[in-house]
Amino acid sequence: LAICHLEGTLSPTNTGLAGFPRFTAPREVGDALARAGYDVCSTAGNHAADRGWQGIVDTLDVLDAAGVGHDGTARTEAERLPSLRDVNGVRVAHLSYTYGLNGLGRPEPWAVNVTDETSIRADAAWAKENGAEFVILSLHWGVERHVPPTAGQEALARSLLEDSDVDLILGTHAHVIQPIDRIGDKVVVYGMGNSLSNQFTRWGLPYYYATEDGVVVHLTVTEVDGRFVVTDTSFTPTTVEWATYRVMASDHSLAIGDGAYPDNLAESRARTVERILMLGVDDVEVTGAAWP
Repeated sequence: LAICHLEGTLSPTNTGLAGFPRFTAPREVGDALARAGYDVCSTAGNHAADRGWQGIVDTLDVLDAAGVGHDGTARTEAERLPSLRDVNGVRVAHLSYTYGLNGLGRPEPWAVNVTDETSIRADAAWAKENGAEFVILSLHWGVERHVPPTAGQEALARSLLEDSDVDLILGTHAHVIQPIDRIGDKVVVYGMGNSLSNQFTRWGLPYYYATEDGVVVHLTVTEVDGRFVVTDTSFTPTTVEWATYRVMASDHSLAIGDGAYPDNLAESRARTVERILMLGVDDVEVTGAAWP
């Protein structure tokens, strides 16, 4: 099961395309996500309501047309419920929540999942009651460009992983790499940086420092004593190439055509490894890429 996070909205007609502060990307993003192999995206993020109700509908329509699943935003109240998927014979649920919407309101209370621990617990319990054997929670949280997880992130992770039906947390929003930790036999990935973005160090230090760093996290889930748990965790550091907007594995020293992007792939990789492991978890491994 391959999960991504989609920040902002998509346009099915490629009209109204826009960048900061209210984002709308072309429909080709949906097709590209499908070609990249993603099965489902978390869509609850602080930019989910940038284009109001129509933006939410359009984004989900584009993902549907591309064959990419989605959780976190909804066109109907029933669609808000967590998705359930069979992955190698295991029933997996995916939840998606965001800390807020940059001050924008929700068109409907169920249109975007805004973080509330009681609601998260209820959704996870609903998933388990409806056959889920493993529950994944995508959380848009933390502070932008802040590497150490905040006290709030740590407290929420501990509360949910110690005493709820959530089995794994995947974090986004900080735009920089945050660490991986284990809480009991469960895993939290606090922040995966940026996979594909237009945020780069070149736009000015320290504001955008290391925002071209990303990571692909690989998790193996196995049944142990009647429960499904993460038994193997590894990660592949990535870098966005500024000149072409390619997502590169940062252990590959690829030549940059126009020299606009600094040749710092080794630095990016070292930085990502350091940040992922900063909490001292000793059973997480760095891996090379399966693509050039």
